[in-house]
Amino acid sequence: MKAVVEDSSDGDFAAPVSVVAHSPAPSPFWAKQSICKTFVKTARHVIFYAALLGVWALLAKLRVWPPYLFPAPWSVGEVLWDGFKDHSLLIGIAATMKRMLLGYGLSVVLGMVLGLALARSRFLEETLGGLIVSLQSLPSICWVPLAILWFGLTEKAILFVVLMGSLLSVTIAMEDARKQLPRIYSMAGRTLGAHGFRLFWHVLLPASLPYIVSGLKQGWAFAWRSLIQAEMIFLTLGLGQLLMAGRDLNDMSQVIAVMILIVALGYLVDGLVFRTAERALQNRWGLATTA
Repeated sequence: MKAVVEDSSDGDFAAPVSVVAHSPAPSPFWAKQSICKTFVKTARHVIFYAALLGVWALLAKLRVWPPYLFPAPWSVGEVLWDGFKDHSLLIGIAATMKRMLLGYGLSVVLGMVLGLALARSRFLEETLGGLIVSLQSLPSICWVPLAILWFGLTEKAILFVVLMGSLLSVTIAMEDARKQLPRIYSMAGRTLGAHGFRLFWHVLLPASLPYIVSGLKQGWAFAWRSLIQAEMIFLTLGLGQLLMAGRDLNDMSQVIAVMILIVALGYLVDGLVFRTAERALQNRWGLATTA
């Protein structure tokens, strides 16, 4: 911040002097508090999962269930190590994530367009909107027979199941985001001269992002479950196929190892993508908690 002052020591009309006022450096207290919160949160996670692993190991050691039904943690860890070593798990992860990105990306584009159409048209809201809400209650696995009859045992059938598992959730979230947005935003945008696409892009869309991100997060969860179910039925290359291979071989260690991978990938995507986006939006709109 610059301030202009006049030096009157040499006469009536002295040249202005530019003084740069630097804002004070942030207090180190807040940085230390943030580090402490991060440390406490990490410690809680470590203690919780260590205790969970200890209970698992104890039950396996006591042989409450036979080892072929309840393997020990070290047996599952060995399967994970061998799977990454021979690249079978890496290949399965790559195949699954490729299908996921294609199917989910398509559902996001179509869902946002369809949601906007429902929000802007009363006719579509009263007709197609009710149908979409009803179809949302349909389990994703119900789309598998339809996909097989339409596309056969192909990649298109799997992508169709993923699309239908996520599309409806994204559509409803986009429609709700436009409906629940206070009218004062659009009124303020029009007052400032924004109309049409500019009003939507610069005012309505940014204000709707918190609702949209929540819908995208839910859509990702539905798509992820739909994809694993489809891979288990189609027995095509992917994590679902590896899960069924463990079942066919009566290898419970492989079944649990693949389940751990599925959960871990879902947790990583949620933490790295959606939670990061939610925190950024909360800070942007002043909704982040300070406690």
